[in-house]
Amino acid sequence: MKKKTDKHLKIHLTGAVQGVGFRPFVYNQAVKYGLTGYVINDTHGVIIEVEGDEKNINQFLISLQTEKPPLAHIFSQEIEELPLTGFTDFQIRKSESKGKKEVFILPDISTCNECFKEMNDHKDRRYRYPFINCTNCGPRFTIIERLPYDRPNTTMKKFKMCPDCEKEYNDPNNRRFHAQPNACPVCGPHINLYTSDKKLVAEREEALKETIELLKKGKILAIKGVGGFHLVCDATSDFAIETLRERKRRGEKPFAVMFKDIQQIKEYADITDFEEAVILSPERPIVIVKSKEDTNLSKGVAPYLDRIGVFLPYSPLHYLILNDYEKPLVMTSANLSDEPIVKDNDEAFEKLSIFTDYILVHNRDIKNRVDDSVVRIIDKKISFIRRSRGYAPLPVKLPYKLDKKVLAVGGHQKNTIAIGFDDKAFLSQHIGDLETVDACKNFEEIIYSFFDLYSFQPDVVIADLHPRYYSTQWAKNFAQENNIPFIQVQHHYTHTLSLMAENQLQDEKILAVSWDGTGYGTDGNLWGGEFLFADYKNFERIYHFDYFRLIGGEKAVKEPKRVALSILFDMFGKNLGKLSELRTVKAFSDKELNMLYSIWQKGINSPLSSSVGRLFDAAASLIDIRQILSYEGQSGMIMENYYNWQVKDFYPFEIKKSIVNWRPVFEALIEDKSEIDIRISRFINTLAQIVIDIYKDFESLKLGLTGGVFQNKFLTEKIIQLAQEKNIQVLSHKKVSANDGGLSLGQIVYSC
Repeated sequence: MKKKTDKHLKIHLTGAVQGVGFRPFVYNQAVKYGLTGYVINDTHGVIIEVEGDEKNINQFLISLQTEKPPLAHIFSQEIEELPLTGFTDFQIRKSESKGKKEVFILPDISTCNECFKEMNDHKDRRYRYPFINCTNCGPRFTIIERLPYDRPNTTMKKFKMCPDCEKEYNDPNNRRFHAQPNACPVCGPHINLYTSDKKLVAEREEALKETIELLKKGKILAIKGVGGFHLVCDATSDFAIETLRERKRRGEKPFAVMFKDIQQIKEYADITDFEEAVILSPERPIVIVKSKEDTNLSKGVAPYLDRIGVFLPYSPLHYLILNDYEKPLVMTSANLSDEPIVKDNDEAFEKLSIFTDYILVHNRDIKNRVDDSVVRIIDKKISFIRRSRGYAPLPVKLPYKLDKKVLAVGGHQKNTIAIGFDDKAFLSQHIGDLETVDACKNFEEIIYSFFDLYSFQPDVVIADLHPRYYSTQWAKNFAQENNIPFIQVQHHYTHTLSLMAENQLQDEKILAVSWDGTGYGTDGNLWGGEFLFADYKNFERIYHFDYFRLIGGEKAVKEPKRVALSILFDMFGKNLGKLSELRTVKAFSDKELNMLYSIWQKGINSPLSSSVGRLFDAAASLIDIRQILSYEGQSGMIMENYYNWQVKDFYPFEIKKSIVNWRPVFEALIEDKSEIDIRISRFINTLAQIVIDIYKDFESLKLGLTGGVFQNKFLTEKIIQLAQEKNIQVLSHKKVSANDGGLSLGQIVYSC
């Protein structure tokens, strides 16, 4: 019987409300408060209609916010009062797939403790099952094909549930109610182990046991995970790691290491409480931490570095392997150089057999390839090096609403793309460097995948200013074919916009310090040491480091000795006899010096650069850290080993008109005969002091730090320390990468 106090409300929720157990939560709360009606997924989010006593409805509304599932995030809530209709019970209705698609697609979520307990219980029907999951954990983004997030719209559709799984799936009181990847050993995916030439070795549990034995013998395996394959070997075996480096031509680039639990990580690394919390978080990123000395971890894991990338098992298969093997394992993305991570079984046999001895596959298809995320802690905050698994494709909230639908295609290195509509920017997973045909193909596939997932068609496309970036060329062609505007934005201004957007700045200007390795400038030169006076409408380049030549162009990026030699030619001319003891000069023959001076003098294939990233390379060469790099950023990473907080002084520098003159810095560095840690600390301190000195003319503004150089922990923290002493408010990145992975966000907000 209807009462005077009865009400009928329709509630529309958007956000991360699908695939997190939200509907059964709503069902149970409605039953708890004696309400009737229904809950349903649609392409916007979740719709709830409830009828009942007004007081109970109010308690129900409060519970939606205060008691919601841990993985649920409500972005917006709309409530409408309707006439009473006389619902007789409360139902969970079948999802609707019509309408504009706005629901958040959840990232993949690491296995929860409840599933781990079941997997370790020999009486449980999912004992040691490598694909156990529930509504609180498991794959999401990597298996979704379209919205709404229901089993027929995922790669799990080919696995028909057995009666036991079906019963769980349909029971609102069960932890696996509408858990789309729900499965068990009877009806779900399984693993097979093959030789690299595709001969079957073992299946299911026997495949696991054989995998452990092979790892003990020093073998290298490709193992299919959640978002793609890893190349795996014993992290304590010099032989295995050396073999992997030789086969993959990996050089000295560090490997990430997976450990069985947090206690084992503490045996190998000194971690802070905050680092421990991030390592244990549901996202399970790779976290860069300080390594301990005198452990049995192979020095080949991270050559010449005092840090390692650590992470914990985030899938049941990883957990089983790590706990059975007991020792830490190298887990590095399985791909050819500069190509996307391999995700399909046939692709693995085609591309990975040259690296591996064996390949462990499973038959749950991966729709969206996703690399592991990589973070480090800078100034007690998470700083993304790579934002991918566990975080993508959750949106970044914008400080205002867009008036059009925007496609942003990012840059060339560490590429991500983004789509923007309303007040949200949806950034893709890490795509990587667009250096190969397959990498460019993956870039395009991810763009069209986002179009399909969100029924999205852009009104405008935004790209980098660099005319030769593949992303820029693709965007230009796409815009022409679709008759929509094509806009290019300067690289370092885009970094600044990204920083402003994620810090929710409104209509205000900031002083942005935008430092990186390279970016195409409005004058046609290569920028990278910029001080920008900027807001969302425009920017002014008020200061920058003086230009120097990159002898050999791209070759100089890989050879710090060439950058340092250019610095020396500028300061001392052709005759470097008095500097003959410098390691930089010794790295070249007399003939090479003469030839390179001529090239430098004439500017042949020697573009002008203002890059602070390249100045780090020059310093590394002069101090003899590295003359040739094995991987991007290596010189700066090694220099971090030596930073000493006890060193307070810095080298002299000159700021004249709009130019930061680096010559006094390098003159002092060359003359300095102190220990290596003193010289490196003074160099980093000098860069920090330059920032603070320039800020004196802009004391009413916030100070922003953006660009890949600010992934250097000690430089960033030194600037923040000096700024705090003067009560300067510093903005840094917390939601997207400071490097080029964050460009797509900046491009989104430029559009309006």
